[in-house]
Amino acid sequence: MRVGAVLERELRFAPRSRGLFVARAVYAAALLAIVATCWLVVTGTQTVATAGDTARFGATLMRILGPLQLCLAMLAAALTGAVVVTTEKDRRTLELLLVSRISDAELVLGKLAASLVRVGLLLVAAVPVFAIAGLFGGVEPAQLARLFVVTAAAALAAASIATTVAFWKDTTFQALAITLFALVAWLAAGELAAARGGGDAGAIVSPARAAFAALDPAGARLLPPFLGVCLGILAATSAIAVASVRRWNVAGEPRQQVAAVAGGGRRPAREVWANPILWREIRTRAYGRAILVVRLAWLVLFAAAVAGVVQEARAARPDRLAIAVAVVPMALASLVAVAALAVTSVTTERDRGSLDLLLVSDLEPAEFVWGKLGGVLVVARELVILPLALCGALAVAGLVTVENAVYLALGMAILLFFAAVLGFHAGLSYQSSRRAIAVALGTVAFLFVGVATVMRIMVAFGSSFELQLAPFLAAIVGGAVGLYAALSARNPSPAIAWASALLPALTFVAITGFLQGNPLQVLLVTAVAYGFATLALLVPAIGAFDLLTGRTTTGE
Repeated sequence: MRVGAVLERELRFAPRSRGLFVARAVYAAALLAIVATCWLVVTGTQTVATAGDTARFGATLMRILGPLQLCLAMLAAALTGAVVVTTEKDRRTLELLLVSRISDAELVLGKLAASLVRVGLLLVAAVPVFAIAGLFGGVEPAQLARLFVVTAAAALAAASIATTVAFWKDTTFQALAITLFALVAWLAAGELAAARGGGDAGAIVSPARAAFAALDPAGARLLPPFLGVCLGILAATSAIAVASVRRWNVAGEPRQQVAAVAGGGRRPAREVWANPILWREIRTRAYGRAILVVRLAWLVLFAAAVAGVVQEARAARPDRLAIAVAVVPMALASLVAVAALAVTSVTTERDRGSLDLLLVSDLEPAEFVWGKLGGVLVVARELVILPLALCGALAVAGLVTVENAVYLALGMAILLFFAAVLGFHAGLSYQSSRRAIAVALGTVAFLFVGVATVMRIMVAFGSSFELQLAPFLAAIVGGAVGLYAALSARNPSPAIAWASALLPALTFVAITGFLQGNPLQVLLVTAVAYGFATLALLVPAIGAFDLLTGRTTTGE
């Protein structure tokens, strides 16, 4: 079936984007830095003298790079797939596409293919790095090929899910949140299949398990069934989107107006609070009519996580990895969803032209900032409260002490507020909605997926955590430079510079404390690092509000 003009437009304009070249270069450089860091760690803590030693290093290295690339590819594909559709909705250009000569299939498949252009180029940029890493031995070219096939198939399925949800839901936040829920549910289904039918059944369903199976010399037999699952997801979601795209996006009168006419007159005026922004965020449908679906999705995630925790609590020897699999996906999804809600609370206003109306009013910067942040936290209350309740569930199940559960809940609360402020700051700092959303969610992914990668490296290649600071210095410096470039796009400030410099280093200290079993140290370092970063983003957002929003320019 012909994809049509939508993909042709993307292929013409995407290669001209400077951000695409920068992203490819940064991604390849980051992978190469991980390879170099792993080598420095292993040579600094172990003896590498034989070909067998390097082969074991190469095999372990691939088990770090493979899942990392899979996670980033699926997140990037899902993010891009949702944003390329919701941006059209926010700018009211989807209606123009629907009245053009483009067929429904061309529109849906064109948007899907367009969302994969950038992700595909990132995977191509990673091929030489994986080939270099393969020179250590321990992995054959066929295994690397299977790994890339699994990654590409999972990214395609994730993009198809995101595109379908984005055509269905009204707002960018709803599309991103439900897509995150679908991806976590996919991984949970894989773990359930593994628990019921063994590791092979899990590898057929779960992308993460399929990636590890691809690196197994005997994993070739599991590749066709997994590809069948991905193609099934692609076919089902695309068919649903093609059949329903016009029914989902029919323009009509607002429900409030119809209800008022049916009632025989105008609705009575509602009393507005002292902070009108906060009132609008909480008391109106600023984030769409069906945000109830997002809340139900998070309740389902919470129930699944609690079920996993209870199952492990009943075991004679609880598996820490299984507990992490039950808890971490929901925590990460909540952080990403809160950041998505915060950034889209600004970008949607800008795309729909309502931000200009707010800026010419007598609203003070503090009213706008605190109104938006307060509205985000109230609207996303399930996304905030349920991860904290999950920390309490760990204590009730007896898997952690009450003291450690309190530390965990406080740390999670700090990170959730940081994610909200980060998203809001990105929304103010970037005029392009795509770039603002990519920076906000990409920063969250960089910080927390990067944390998981660092922990995996430290556990896999060494036991003396205090001696591993030197090999990680390049990654810490590179992360600091990347954070400063992303966070200070329009408002460079010493506070943001210090936050960018300290955040990666203090995060490394927190990881070390966690691996050494010092939860109080982790909480204190997290509070200092992310608390200061939150203030560094929040204070300039209020102080330089007029500059960030365009009320004034530097020349005035």
